Amino acid sequence: MTAPPSLRFKMATEPDEFEQIHRLNYRTFVEEIPQHPGNGEARLVDKFHHENSYAIGLEEDRVIGMVALRGNRPFSLDLKLPDLDSYLPPGHRICEIRLLAVEKGRRHGPVFRGLLLQLTEHFTRHGFTLAIISGTLRQLRLYSHLGFVPFGPVVGTGGAQFQPMHLSLEKFLRTSPVLPPLGGTGSESPSPIGPSRGLV
Repeated sequence: MTAPPSLRFKMATEPDEFEQIHRLNYRTFVEEIPQHPGNGEARLVDKFHHENSYAIGLEEDRVIGMVALRGNRPFSLDLKLPDLDSYLPPGHRICEIRLLAVEKGRRHGPVFRGLLLQLTEHFTRHGFTLAIISGTLRQLRLYSHLGFVPFGPVVGTGGAQFQPMHLSLEKFLRTSPVLPPLGGTGSESPSPIGPSRGLV
């Protein structure tokens, strides 16, 4: 399966793209995963928004998927897990990947793969070597399949609980099922894993 001509991936740069990110963030992390309280605006601006870089999937001009990367400390996990560095392998330049969200109805196609390809390019360009995530307990099988390693206790409460996990860039590039094999053309079919959401 290949992406339809109208589907493209990029790093968010335009005001309208950021506004759509805030609304997708609300639908995912307020209405679907009850991490934040609702509001009358139906938009959720992440507390680290101005430091985030967002990989987005666009269908025409509509944002149908997103994932955020941030390299500044403190990470959101620093605020939830005391002495975070004691759980992580030493010698890495660390970033945090968050806010993975794909519109319902588009979670079993090329969107997830395209987001990760775009994010990996950005990840590599900026010299990061280790990514950390807070993975929703609903999708641990997916994250493990991608190579993420769980560490530390579960964080969060109620219906919004998350497992801290980490992944080295070297391992991801070598083993990820969503990336073309090293030396490949990039035209391979996307992973059959259904695209998901739930990085807090």
